[in-house]
Amino acid sequence: MDGRRKPVGELRVKAGPKSAGAVWQVFRAFLWLGLTSFGGPVAHIGYFRREFVVRRGWLTEDQYAAWVGLCQFLPGPASSQLGFCIGMLRAGVAGAIGAFVGFTLPSALMMAGLGILLGGPGAGGIDGVVHGLKLVAVAVVGQGVWAMGRRLCPDPTRWVLAAGVAAGSLLLKPAWVQPMLVVVSALVGWKLCPGTESAGVEAGAVPYGRRGGVWCLGLFGGLVFGLPWVASGVGGSLEPASGFVRAGAMVFGGGHVVLPLLEEAVVQPGWIRRDEFLTGYGAAQAVPGPMFTLAAFLGALMPGTSGGWFGALVGVLSIFAPGLLLVAGVLPFWHRLGRDSSMTRMMSGVNAGVVGLLAAALVDPVWIGAVQRWPDAVVALAGLAALLWGRVPVIAVVGGCVAAGWITRG
Repeated sequence: MDGRRKPVGELRVKAGPKSAGAVWQVFRAFLWLGLTSFGGPVAHIGYFRREFVVRRGWLTEDQYAAWVGLCQFLPGPASSQLGFCIGMLRAGVAGAIGAFVGFTLPSALMMAGLGILLGGPGAGGIDGVVHGLKLVAVAVVGQGVWAMGRRLCPDPTRWVLAAGVAAGSLLLKPAWVQPMLVVVSALVGWKLCPGTESAGVEAGAVPYGRRGGVWCLGLFGGLVFGLPWVASGVGGSLEPASGFVRAGAMVFGGGHVVLPLLEEAVVQPGWIRRDEFLTGYGAAQAVPGPMFTLAAFLGALMPGTSGGWFGALVGVLSIFAPGLLLVAGVLPFWHRLGRDSSMTRMMSGVNAGVVGLLAAALVDPVWIGAVQRWPDAVVALAGLAALLWGRVPVIAVVGGCVAAGWITRG
């Protein structure tokens, strides 16, 4: 080593050992994080840095920044994609799968179990808990809008874009509106927004070449565009799976943004009631791990034979698969794409549009579905204030809102 620091865009990340022991090591590390990582995708990135940069030394700070830059740039569950990349770096494709399973399994089991409990007999006695979880959703989504707005809309152009997207999402209800708004946001960003160079990742960091990346991208395209066509003809459990895939493929900007997409996928067709949906979203704040495991709760509640544990499995695999295939496909090409100015300007616009979509979701369905009387508004706003200015842990806000919801329902 000559002591000189390489630019982030030229990093060559060397993969670790590929033995079965390395895969098991990755799985155990991510299983522990899946049991203890509260707070959503932004907090997860902090947990991962502490575990894999500071404690274990699997990556340097610059290497970690390169992987984070990639996962923030792509649609999908950013923290799960980041874990997938770290697992691949350490133990190859098997390590990537082990990282995903370990990080996802705890919250997926908890959310699926809750869905089965609510869908079974005798669930009516927990109305107060359900109501409190809806109020949690108001506080957490409100915090997400505030935090993401400050970070992703740093200038008037992007604030105006976010406001326009929010208005369009609230006023126009057809299913094609949200994808259209994302495309419009990208075009506006390309024309009017500044871009920020994303950290590149050297292609040699992954255990397969560009041909493997093309295969992954082909599978991504087939899943996103082919499954809806097949589901429309076959029906059954493929129809909700298609909705989960669409939601997982379109999420930019963090886990909270999946809310309006999932609501469109499962509430509007009538598979899940709005109050059940908000209950699951509130519960997702109380468990560690990725927020996308809300799909396990929703899948477990699906009517007919497609629900239960099988429905939960379909929901989890369907919502995570697009993002993981996409990041696997882009990895061999990222060292070039991350420096393309047109792409980064488009992403600036998409990020502002994401803030607008989330703000619209805060109004409908979150606020409208949860706040029915003035005490509900007081509880929800108190929870929001605690998250924004009180630095209160999310789990404490969940407990307080559930307790308040139980009392006000009583």
